[in-house]
Amino acid sequence: MRADARRNHTRLLNAATAAFAEHGENASLDDIAKRAGVGSGTLYRHFPTRRALLEAAYAARIDALGERGAELSRLLPPGEALTEWLGEVCLATIQVRGLKILLGTAATDTPLTACGTVVKSTATTLLAAAQSEGTLRPDLTPTDLLRLTHGVATAAELGGGEAREIGRYLGWLLDGLRVSGG
Repeated sequence: MRADARRNHTRLLNAATAAFAEHGENASLDDIAKRAGVGSGTLYRHFPTRRALLEAAYAARIDALGERGAELSRLLPPGEALTEWLGEVCLATIQVRGLKILLGTAATDTPLTACGTVVKSTATTLLAAAQSEGTLRPDLTPTDLLRLTHGVATAAELGGGEAREIGRYLGWLLDGLRVSGG
């Protein structure tokens, strides 16, 4: 990329991150272009779709969730690592406006986005370890787990978005998914 194109790209990402934080994933793309001091055509040359812009704006945050999963798997027993990571995913889902739609792609059977791939890959690794440990049911798939986790985040959001609620709801969910659970 030329220097001016790199500057425009950076300005667009900064403007998009701010706009998504304020207005969620449906922030006006024209407003984002104006905030960045570029025209709409420049925005679309760099990011042909809203999803592409969302992914670029939150790529570092999603990558950090993936890295956090790997870190937790080194530090904690498998079941605890998975529980802690799912709690962090839920918290990010409700605290960072616009992130919910990206994390939700990991819970679908449609082709994954780059962000969805990171989340699903991390969930797959952590879940397999917990299942090998005998903590969670062997018939649970990563997609099932991410769908249920998305539901926990939504329930916590409806309850005011407090971390305490996430912990309670996630605890109830995982108690029902344990091998010893009925």
